[in-house]
Amino acid sequence: MPHYICTNCGTQYAETVQPPEECAICIEEREFVAWEGQKWTTSDQLAKSHRNVIHQEEKGLTGIGMEPSFAIGQRGLLITHPEGNVLWDCISLLDDSLVEMLNGIGGLSAIAISHPHYYSCMMEWAETFDCPVFLHHADRKWVMRSGPAIEYWEGDRKNIGAGLTLIRCGGHFDGGTVLHWPAGAGGKGVLLSGDIIHVVQDRRWVSFMYSYPNLIPLSASKVRQIVNCVEPFEFDRIYGAWWGKTVSSNAKAAVDRSARRYIQHLQE
Repeated sequence: MPHYICTNCGTQYAETVQPPEECAICIEEREFVAWEGQKWTTSDQLAKSHRNVIHQEEKGLTGIGMEPSFAIGQRGLLITHPEGNVLWDCISLLDDSLVEMLNGIGGLSAIAISHPHYYSCMMEWAETFDCPVFLHHADRKWVMRSGPAIEYWEGDRKNIGAGLTLIRCGGHFDGGTVLHWPAGAGGKGVLLSGDIIHVVQDRRWVSFMYSYPNLIPLSASKVRQIVNCVEPFEFDRIYGAWWGKTVSSNAKAAVDRSARRYIQHLQE
């Protein structure tokens, strides 16, 4: 039986004879059902219409995306390290050429994901590379295809090796997570943020939302919570969830001033 994939959000579901009637991720208020209605695809179909693309973001960090863009359009980020390569966030396609390339540099030692909108085909990736997927326990109910590779973690921080730390910020989702990579940006530190901390069009700034497509803001207390969670960590750069969405320098200051601006507008 196929594992159907929602074409609107890219989430892969457990095996079924027929596609699910609706996507639980899309009908929830943070997302939306496509205007033309619910549609589904499979990994085999995706492999015929799309391909993986890779671009180096900086030394030790590579972006992995899809062409043409699919579903939400995010790209994953691969941190390479002698202790093991870690994929941050996930996408819905894993083609043969990408598998060959990744195996050639040591495969994956772990996958970590910021929040349910990027769970996509995480189990296919985990099974292909025989590695764990780290998800925060607070978002467990949003897993549509489960498996033994998933390791749910609790609390506010988790070290996953190679100096990498998962930080639970909440906000967009209760388990919303960012990844701190201290060796990034030439040793000044990098935050991989998905859209828990969202790099906006003016890339000197970031923002914070409960729902981006439906424009539902976060409360002032939630924004302060996110800032407080990342405050102990040093980082000069932030990589968001999409190509080019990067605060290239002074990123920690950008988070602080963006939070102040956001809260000020909530209170006016």
